[in-house]
Amino acid sequence: MINITLKQLRYFEALARHGHFGKAAEACAISQPALSMQIKEMEETLGASLIERGPRQVRLTHFGEVAVERARDILRAAEELGDLARASRDRLVGRLRIGVIPTIAPYLLPRVISALTVHHPELEIHVRETVTPKLIQELGEGKLDTAIVALPVSEASLAETPLFSETFMLVRSASEASAPLPSADTLREMRLLLLEEGHCFRDQALSFCNLPSGPPREMLDASSLSTLVQMVSAGMGVTLIPEMAVPVETRSASVSISRFENPEPTRTVGMVWRKSSPLAGQLNEIADIVRSSAESRP
Repeated sequence: MINITLKQLRYFEALARHGHFGKAAEACAISQPALSMQIKEMEETLGASLIERGPRQVRLTHFGEVAVERARDILRAAEELGDLARASRDRLVGRLRIGVIPTIAPYLLPRVISALTVHHPELEIHVRETVTPKLIQELGEGKLDTAIVALPVSEASLAETPLFSETFMLVRSASEASAPLPSADTLREMRLLLLEEGHCFRDQALSFCNLPSGPPREMLDASSLSTLVQMVSAGMGVTLIPEMAVPVETRSASVSISRFENPEPTRTVGMVWRKSSPLAGQLNEIADIVRSSAESRP
């Protein structure tokens, strides 16, 4: 029987993901020589090379490409074994890894964390904030237990449960507060400020305006809703933000907030997790807490 450890598999997966010994070692919180030694020992045990070592980066061999997928399966199964043990208990305890997209995290998480702490004080909550594609990838790799995203994600391996719906609000300079409300067609002709590529909220806003995903004329990109609102305050254009972000992002900006006429642009926010997760029952309970937290927002 080949004696390969889970630690070696984690180091190998990190090296494959980063393509660099130094970055992989940093991600694994060990020294570069220690990681290199573990990879070398793994290759010697297998009797085959996993990587091609270059001066600046490493590449997987053909065998390495096959092996890393199998390694990820094994690591995911090991994580789910731990989940199965947690699921067998009467109460939620231990680590809970939650992913959240940036257009939700700052506005909903404080209430969610507070509610989870009250209802399940023995939970150790880890939060990961990033864009939807990365969250979906990390869910599939077993690095997250669940994620709060805009639905649908339409991944066959993931279960989806809706939490709430919210509208998109129009943000204009305060000097334009009395101007007629633009329609979706009119917005296409305006300087529209949106989040950069990768954010699902960008795609939803473009869909409302019936604009292609490529950058249209006079559109500027930003990395956060806060930056968008400040750009509008400076007179650089108009933008859309989710309703939950309004109290936080507009309190120090000279802007006006307006609702669109029906049908208003909306999004459905929900939770997703792997269908194979042993924690599915507990995650449904977590979803109820998140839903209640959202309903209690001012």
